[in-house]
Amino acid sequence: MKIVNKIKLMTLVAIATFGAGCSDDFLKEKKNYGNFGEEIYDSYIGAQNRVNTLYAYLLPSATGSISWNNVSAGTADINSKSTEEYGGFSDYVNPNVVLDNNNVPDYIYQEFGSTNAKSPYGHIRECNMVIEGITNSKGLTDDEKHELLGQALFFRAWAYFRLVRIYGGVPLIDYPQNPMVGESEGKDLIVPRSTTKDAIDFICDDLELAAEYLPAAWTNAASDFGRVTAGAALALQGRARLLYASPLFNRSDNLDRWELAYQSNKKALEKLADGGFGLENLENPGTNGAGWGKMFATYTPKEAVFVTLYNTVKEGVGTNYNKNNGWENSIRPVNTGGGGGKGTTAQMVDLFPMIDGKKPGESQYLYDPQLFFLNRDPRFYRTFAFPGVQWKFSGTPVGHAEHPELYPYIGRDYELWSYAWYEKAEDQFKDNTSGYGADGLGYNNKSIYIRKRTDDVAYGGQTLYDYYTGASNSGFIYSAAPYMEIRYAEVLLNFAESACGANRGDEALDALRQVRRRVGYTGDCGLDNSLAGNRAKLFAAILYERQIELAYEGKRFDDMRRWLLWDGGEGQETLKSTWSVTGFNGNTCNYLGVEPLNGQRRTGIEIQVAEKVGQAPEYVGNDPLITYLVTNGKSRPDALDLMNDITIAKEVTDEQDPSDVRNNKIDDLADFYRECLYRKTTRVDGDPQYVITFRPNYYFIGFKRNMQENNVTLEQTIGWPDAMRGNVDGTYDPLAE
Repeated sequence: MKIVNKIKLMTLVAIATFGAGCSDDFLKEKKNYGNFGEEIYDSYIGAQNRVNTLYAYLLPSATGSISWNNVSAGTADINSKSTEEYGGFSDYVNPNVVLDNNNVPDYIYQEFGSTNAKSPYGHIRECNMVIEGITNSKGLTDDEKHELLGQALFFRAWAYFRLVRIYGGVPLIDYPQNPMVGESEGKDLIVPRSTTKDAIDFICDDLELAAEYLPAAWTNAASDFGRVTAGAALALQGRARLLYASPLFNRSDNLDRWELAYQSNKKALEKLADGGFGLENLENPGTNGAGWGKMFATYTPKEAVFVTLYNTVKEGVGTNYNKNNGWENSIRPVNTGGGGGKGTTAQMVDLFPMIDGKKPGESQYLYDPQLFFLNRDPRFYRTFAFPGVQWKFSGTPVGHAEHPELYPYIGRDYELWSYAWYEKAEDQFKDNTSGYGADGLGYNNKSIYIRKRTDDVAYGGQTLYDYYTGASNSGFIYSAAPYMEIRYAEVLLNFAESACGANRGDEALDALRQVRRRVGYTGDCGLDNSLAGNRAKLFAAILYERQIELAYEGKRFDDMRRWLLWDGGEGQETLKSTWSVTGFNGNTCNYLGVEPLNGQRRTGIEIQVAEKVGQAPEYVGNDPLITYLVTNGKSRPDALDLMNDITIAKEVTDEQDPSDVRNNKIDDLADFYRECLYRKTTRVDGDPQYVITFRPNYYFIGFKRNMQENNVTLEQTIGWPDAMRGNVDGTYDPLAE
């Protein structure tokens, strides 16, 4: 079945239509609404089609890597590889790379290419043209103008927000510039950088007006699902205000900024409630966080505040409106017909709370890294997949019948047994050597896989991917799963952080507990009442919750940057004396009680057969663990069905030691690990002599020289070479008001 998404006649975006009656006729007559005359704005349909092009240009990608055209969305990009989420030195943290104005990533200046490859300012110009055209229209009613302008203002603010959180202040252009020199001799084309404050205010003003114009919920919820709402505008405003209140821009901990952020995020929650938004499955958390996990693979109108929609239209069938979400394919192991999967770090696996909500080492449940899956936060089991769990899908891999050793499962029976072995026993414990994976995984074995945002057939209902078994392409590539760039839980966390900053600890703690209740926590949710009166500890708890709740959604780098978490702000005064951190006890890491990421190394995890099991030549069908089990009259235990027949959390009374309580399913797997498997630490950051090194000037990225060469009056950021002034230090201060 083919899923086609639509928002009325919108190009590339809309609601999925299900069932045998699916039709894509409304898209087959798609026109290019980038070529037009002013008369297009005289009709509602014409003006709406112009607004729809902004969605096509500016909606974020579900698998985007941070770039001039995309936000980070959870892939192993330069941002995420600078955090705990992925290993491998990015240029931001590589001690052997020094970024300057020649090699710094360029997120702002691009030559104009095809219509869909415009630079950020090309997109901003498109927004300005739409805003001007609708404003001057003589054929639209005021209500029609407001509805359309609200959407255009939102996307202009979104385009600017993406720039400001990287650079600080940027040139602000709010009208379509005339590229012809004309009487001004080109002076009107030269716009200086704004202050960061002016840029934030500009963004927030656009969003305030957008919220006035937009509905809290669209009347036609089906056909307009995916359009931005008043709540989305205020949620983005709250995100922008929180950015400006954070230590990155707020070195002295100015409470007025926190209060502004608090008010914005409070208004966002109120408006979202008016529109029917909220925590998806709050009243139905399900087993092991099933309700939480399921929302990423369904059309969830409550949670999806700012969402990109996809379809299952295949390439090469005479269409140019196919838009497939590649995330599912990228995270599925190679023996499913997927793209090979994504591996995580040991730091992320060990980070998640225990089942009582306390951190490992602070919980009543003892944490054994070798048995890392015992008694963890429900979200752990929906974020990671590990040897011994079911991970079902709808489909049968190409080659299953002919090569069951490579593709041993049909989708609805899929079990992940991603352990490894070695041909030479002496290689088994080398941290720079990887073994050979079981069940056809071979050398494409991640052991512990990122599972988050998966469309698991076990959730019930119809999956949103069309499992394709073509000759050249197969697997999950045609997926219509939506991507939530802003979801309700993030807005709650933004509110919690803002409330904490504004010294409203009770409200912050309550919001934090709401996030946890959705996944099944009760009572105090593992968060002591005393947190409300301890601002630093409450900030730390909120940032920790963001690490768990928003893991692999592209948010961690921004959080680390906002809070200067690579070094706590050390060395900022060497860039400019007024940049020293004077609030937050002079160092954000010390204030929060967290270890700076600078100086650390991330490690990986390989689950391998235990030494006593023995090794074997590294080829399919020679699994030494199977041989060991058969010899001893045993077999692998039943893989865990997270949806139905187990409860990961053991029930423990006050008189019992948690380790004394047996849950057959989970303990059978634990016993299997104890006897047959071993957790090996592997290198993911290369040579052990090198450690994470995020330099003080990277908190504000400088312009690549081509940007300055295009606008010779543009100031370079302090800490970066100024190409127009002989590469001396830049003069622009992102912290100046």
